[in-house]
Amino acid sequence: ACVREFCMAFVTKKDSGCKTVVKGFLTGGTQAALTYPTEYVKTQLQLQSKANPEYNGIIDCAKKTMRQHGVKGLYRGAGVRIVGAGFQQMFRWGAYTNLTQVFRDEKTGKLSQANNIICGLGAGICEAVCAVTPVETVKTRVTDDLRRGTRNYNGSTDAIVKILKSEGPLGLYRGAFPTILKQGTNQAVRMPLQVQIFSIMSFGDDSKKQSPIYNGAAGFLAGCGSVLLTQPQDCVKSRMQGEAAKELYSGTVDCAMKILRNEGPAAFFAGAIPRMVQVGMANGISFALFPVISQLLNKVM
Repeated sequence: ACVREFCMAFVTKKDSGCKTVVKGFLTGGTQAALTYPTEYVKTQLQLQSKANPEYNGIIDCAKKTMRQHGVKGLYRGAGVRIVGAGFQQMFRWGAYTNLTQVFRDEKTGKLSQANNIICGLGAGICEAVCAVTPVETVKTRVTDDLRRGTRNYNGSTDAIVKILKSEGPLGLYRGAFPTILKQGTNQAVRMPLQVQIFSIMSFGDDSKKQSPIYNGAAGFLAGCGSVLLTQPQDCVKSRMQGEAAKELYSGTVDCAMKILRNEGPAAFFAGAIPRMVQVGMANGISFALFPVISQLLNKVM
């Protein structure tokens, strides 16, 4: 029987091993540097109280931040995010490309849709455990510190040192469960969705498989779609990683229940629009950059 290919258009049987790890790191770092301001605004909107909000929306948040701290205020905590995004996508693409080799059909060398979902899930869990949780914790606490005006941290490095000193390594893994849940769902949805959207856009034209425009556009739409399924987990994750989380919540479930009880279901979708913009852009750039970086590295590695 013929097995239809459901793997990324630009991921071939040759894409495995340490080469994809390097490609992933370069892709993530570049993408994070371009999209960090929208990530910053999204986090600020999620952290503010719904009962007494400081910002009226995306533009108001950006304006107030620049007025008080200059343009560099939108890049507060960006250093760890850029390096962290490099590691995040290093683990994501490294896990995904190597898992596809395991799950490909032995006879045809193709990947089924079900196995593509499993590979995406595995990639999401891998990046959550190895990179996303500690990076997101530091980023959230640094931006929350700036919002509160408590000035506990001078930057990302200072925050890491102080968190490790006062709370130990587990302090960097606050909100780990919703992060793993979010990232696993993210990639289990995004990877197959990007393949489906790409196949519709390209009309099965193999010459477009390495196209950054087609892959980027499909990645953007897949990113936006995945936000609808993962926004509640992302909101709980941000609350759990905030500065006052230890005093406010006893755990992930307690955090979710208190948000629901005190602020209503709509609170779980706070920051959804900026997150759709940020995730869509980040995902689109990621899917556009990876095949380009892949082609360049293949010439030298």
